[in-house]
Amino acid sequence: MRRQNPFWGEDFHAGRRPRLLQRARIVAALRAFFAERDFLEIEPSALQISPGNETHIAGFATQFSAPGGVSQKLYLHSSPEFDCKKLLTAGETRIFALAHVFRNGERTRLHHPEFTMLEWYRAGANYRDLIADCADVLQVAARAAGAEKFRFGDKTLDPFAPPEALPVAEAFQSHAGIDLTRVFEDRDAFAEEALRLGLRVTPDDHWSDLFSKVMSEKIEPHLGQGRATVLIDYPASEAALARRKPCDPRFAERFELYGCGVELANAFGELTDAAEQRRRFAADMDERRRIYGDPYPLDEDFLQALAFMPPASGIALGLDRLVMLATHAETIDQVIWAPVAKA
Repeated sequence: MRRQNPFWGEDFHAGRRPRLLQRARIVAALRAFFAERDFLEIEPSALQISPGNETHIAGFATQFSAPGGVSQKLYLHSSPEFDCKKLLTAGETRIFALAHVFRNGERTRLHHPEFTMLEWYRAGANYRDLIADCADVLQVAARAAGAEKFRFGDKTLDPFAPPEALPVAEAFQSHAGIDLTRVFEDRDAFAEEALRLGLRVTPDDHWSDLFSKVMSEKIEPHLGQGRATVLIDYPASEAALARRKPCDPRFAERFELYGCGVELANAFGELTDAAEQRRRFAADMDERRRIYGDPYPLDEDFLQALAFMPPASGIALGLDRLVMLATHAETIDQVIWAPVAKA
């Protein structure tokens, strides 16, 4: 009688294998896509001085024991962004990375504590140039997976259709009935609008908290239906690593790519002002201290390198989510080769 593997038996692995093979084809096709366009694949370090300095992203900490008994606290990176930008300052101009990244406290249908980020950077490029890249990446993934449609739940899109470009302010007006410019930097006015929409508002909700609540509950479900949506030009307060728009500094050079109501990618016209970046990181860590009590250190090497960074644009895309949509998976665990065991 054949013995059953209690951890990787037929019910677990064999049922997922067709999607995992599609994943492998997508990864190979993406590597070929970037190589054909003269991008250099780089290998970022997972161990970093800081996991990143965004308020709501939690890192995994570890301890490095150096020779001589010296101990140093390090973190697993939540994105290869810092290493990629350091390499831009060193003279690289077109780079990409397929990196395993780590975020604590995240496990849902769309979240896993370890996942794969596809990031690419173009020196001298405008952030809008990356929109064309996104359209190409969707098509590459669809062809590699043999998918005519992307699907998540009851939502579908045509990956070969040109993405819709939708300004954030227009999305708030269309899907939530909120004039975003009227409530700019006015927490109380924004809270009134959120309450009107039936959202829960607490006394310690800041403007950014209200923005996130409206986005997640009233805006995102409508995005990327029929075709992908590029949600463009975020309020500057919601774009910690992006340049402000010269024509309207209330907004930043940031867009997010959505498909089937799922956030797939986050892109910036990269901020290269080290002093401004330091101020933003410090403000975000003050907010993290207020909410969670555990701010993260700043990567001083990264901040110093920004002074030498050329104008550039970069984007981070969740590979696993892209594979989910291309293979019609219901959960992210179905498209990860070896998901972390659940407690």
